[in-house]
Amino acid sequence: MSDLHIGPASADDLPDVLDFWKTAAEGTSISDDLAGVERLHERDPQALLLARRDEELVGTVIAGFDGWRCHLYRLAVHPGHRRQGIGTALLAAAEERFAGLGGRRADAMVLDRNERAHPAWEAAGYGPQDQWTRWVKPLA
Repeated sequence: MSDLHIGPASADDLPDVLDFWKTAAEGTSISDDLAGVERLHERDPQALLLARRDEELVGTVIAGFDGWRCHLYRLAVHPGHRRQGIGTALLAAAEERFAGLGGRRADAMVLDRNERAHPAWEAAGYGPQDQWTRWVKPLA
């Protein structure tokens, strides 16, 4: 995997990331538009990590830290590059970022219906937390 490079997205990468998610990510989010990812990038330019192989975007993860909790979103690997350790490498980079920021525990947003992803998260040491349910309210 020495040909895999993981690093933060640049502002110029953001439109490509949105296109990538249409192919590689499961589901959509209310924030899956250019304005949403630009806000993320402006607030924390190190949060959106990209995995590239030979300059090709092959994976993403958002490793957000609010000063208290570490949150993982949008772990996505291109379908043609899955099962090659890219997701594992992205999670390792995210966890390294969190440790450097003083984070103590990471949580991940994983769709219940995305059953293909559940074994990968479990292999990385993550598991569902039975005592919590996510409550949401759109602010628009």
